[in-house]
Amino acid sequence: MKCKSVTIVNALALAVFVGMCLGSAASAFAGDQLTIVSWGGAVQAAQRKVFFEPFTNKTRITFTEGEYSGEVAKIRAMVESKSVSWDVVSAGPPPILPLCDQGLLETIDWKKLGLDRAKFGDPGKFDCGVPQGGSATVVAYDKDKLPNGPNTIADFFDTKKIPGKRGLWKNPYPNLEWALIADGVPKEEVYKVLNTPEGVDRAFKKLDTIKKDVIWWTAGAQAPQLLADGQVVMTTAWNGRITAANKDSGKHFAIMWDAAQGNLDYWVIPKGSPHLDEAYKFMAFAASGQTQADFTRYFSYGPGNKEALALVDPVVFPDLPNTPEHDAIALHKDHAFWADKGDELGQRFTAWLTK
Repeated sequence: MKCKSVTIVNALALAVFVGMCLGSAASAFAGDQLTIVSWGGAVQAAQRKVFFEPFTNKTRITFTEGEYSGEVAKIRAMVESKSVSWDVVSAGPPPILPLCDQGLLETIDWKKLGLDRAKFGDPGKFDCGVPQGGSATVVAYDKDKLPNGPNTIADFFDTKKIPGKRGLWKNPYPNLEWALIADGVPKEEVYKVLNTPEGVDRAFKKLDTIKKDVIWWTAGAQAPQLLADGQVVMTTAWNGRITAANKDSGKHFAIMWDAAQGNLDYWVIPKGSPHLDEAYKFMAFAASGQTQADFTRYFSYGPGNKEALALVDPVVFPDLPNTPEHDAIALHKDHAFWADKGDELGQRFTAWLTK
């Protein structure tokens, strides 16, 4: 309905007219509502505080939230059935790489976004997403129980040096890479070795040495809980979950950064989003240097926008996975390798688990 200029003859008519106009405006406003989907838990609570709610306050574009566990098949199904209900999704490679190649994600128009793509470094070269930053898969332990660490990935696999159960993410990466590193393969040669049948056999053989001592986890919140409950002496974990556990419950968990593997997240738009313009506005807001720096105060994601690093509070800077010191000893994930080999290695990993 369009509200045109009319002559109002009495107060009752005026009230009806105003109500109809306001109702029309409310409907239009509701149509601007974004659906933003992320990972739930502590990370989404921080996103709500730093990204979602301030964006609504600034633009008056409201939002609803969804949670998922990275199942990109849901995005594929929505786009292919032309029933897209998600507007912006937090997602990471390698799963989203084929979605981009197959035209199931919007190609980002950086001019429309209004941001300098160069400030996002190599991650900014991905055509279908805007880097929001990311965590790292690390080894975490309780300093009250293991005051001397582990200090290397080899320590994680050494059950004689550090006896006890280990927590592992139920996923082929970075377990296969870490198994090779623990078996003596230099970080820079890991993917060369893993790209051979002999290298894959070698990785699984090393995993065999700790298999009986592993407790597997599948959701990010489980890793710090395993430590808190004393079920494991150390565990792989996402660094932000460990930092959050220390803040929230006063734990003395520590992170061992050797061969930490970065997990970069992007904001992506499923092809056919019903609110494309609003999605761009949200991503421009969430990817600004200041906003990403603000996020680190609530959750220790390393910002994707390089401008943000200079704006980060020095108190929280050491907790970030992409500081120069941590980056120097990190294992840099080969996303193209996992996009190519992920299904094959995933099937073998699943079969190995059942043996």
